[in-house]
Amino acid sequence: MNNNRRRFLQTGLVVGATAALCPVEALFGQSSSTNSAAAGAPAGPRPVLVALRDGSRSAMLDKGLAELGGIQAFVKPGQTVLIKTNIGWDAVPEKGANTHPEIVQRLVKACLDAGAKSVSVFDNSCDQWQRAYQNSGIEEAARSAGARIVNGKDETLYREVVIPNGVKLKHAKVHSLVLDSDVFFNVPVLKNHEGSLMTCAMKNLMGVIWDRGFYHQTDLHQTIADFLTFKRPTLNIVDAYHPMMRNGPRGKSPDDCVEMRTMLLSTDPVLVDAASAKLMSYEINQVTHVRLAAEMKIGSSDLEHADVRKFKLA
Repeated sequence: MNNNRRRFLQTGLVVGATAALCPVEALFGQSSSTNSAAAGAPAGPRPVLVALRDGSRSAMLDKGLAELGGIQAFVKPGQTVLIKTNIGWDAVPEKGANTHPEIVQRLVKACLDAGAKSVSVFDNSCDQWQRAYQNSGIEEAARSAGARIVNGKDETLYREVVIPNGVKLKHAKVHSLVLDSDVFFNVPVLKNHEGSLMTCAMKNLMGVIWDRGFYHQTDLHQTIADFLTFKRPTLNIVDAYHPMMRNGPRGKSPDDCVEMRTMLLSTDPVLVDAASAKLMSYEINQVTHVRLAAEMKIGSSDLEHADVRKFKLA
């Protein structure tokens, strides 16, 4: 057991202790096999969730993509790719506030190896964006792999769109990369959030909107769900390697995180958030925007009837 996890457990916090001990098994079950899902599961209308654990971030990403048909199932030669990570905070990777740079670097390389014309990375950061990009490690990791880093705080790069099926979010300024890119990867980090209980795939999309404050001033959970009636990512890849279990979304120290060594992938953002809620030891309906999105039939929160493919890499 690493020092961060030991100190976290020694706090005696019920939520922290429960999250550290049982939620991974709650999702993965007790099987110790490398693949706990039936091999060659039949194709069908059920949404697919790939859940991986106990590998490096890069190894889990590679395996998860392979299970979904490989990167070539999502990226074709000559296409433009957007990778929307969480780069909201001026924080080092150990604090778990942002997506881990290793995942971003590996995904950029995979896209370019598949023949992508370009790969862009951005976020509408909460903290000063240059410091967030730099201190998160994402800027260096993305550039070194060949990606283009784009300023998420330049209002001229956003365009007004209508969201006709939104309940509370009827229109918004959306970043042009979301509107114009051929492929849209949503790569959030899983963590606690003081306003929405949990932030993951669905809430990460707040970072493609110019006016983030509108969500908080209006109806945070409903507006999170509303945006997905306008645009769904091509694929959602959840960094749940060491989720922040308290003091989110910024966190205070690495001690707020617990090591789970887990990654989740799905084209359904509602399904991947439902699974993420279990990792955080929440009932799915406790996370209101997940419940609302399922009720709006944006995606499924029903893990029991999904095609869940589970892998342990070690």
